[in-house]
Amino acid sequence: MKDGFEKSIGHRLHHAARLQRALAARRLQDLGLFPGQETALKLLAESDGRTMTELAAALRVRPPTASKTVGRLSAQGLLERRASDGDARLVRVHLTDEGRSRAGAIDGIWESLEDVIVTGLDGKDRKRLRKLLRKIEKNLSSQLGTVSESEPDDEVEVADETA
Repeated sequence: MKDGFEKSIGHRLHHAARLQRALAARRLQDLGLFPGQETALKLLAESDGRTMTELAAALRVRPPTASKTVGRLSAQGLLERRASDGDARLVRVHLTDEGRSRAGAIDGIWESLEDVIVTGLDGKDRKRLRKLLRKIEKNLSSQLGTVSESEPDDEVEVADETA
């Protein structure tokens, strides 16, 4: 490597992601959650009653991984599995009242993490960073043959930032 491993973008990106995950884990611990579990709760808060297949796809994990997550969250009383109204063979995952309460508390954690991440960056820097990260995601996704979910166009972001 021209600039050495420590200065490589891949290393910096990996290191920053690990630090963000560690800080998220510390803050989620107060809610009795581990990183990744909060995403399942938030997805169900958006659209409760998903099937395991739908939940796994939304989490971008394999079904056995989603099943373990659901099992752990169910053991905490945050989720429950129920037979579908239209087809008793189909199982859907639903938030409990406690699960819905914790899902609401996650927003504050995510907002506080975002504040830490962007400290010292102005609006222009933030926009540019998001754009660069989307490009990196697209590059990596194309190599893996997967589709990268992108954010709205930059014009929408500018409107959001100035609002």
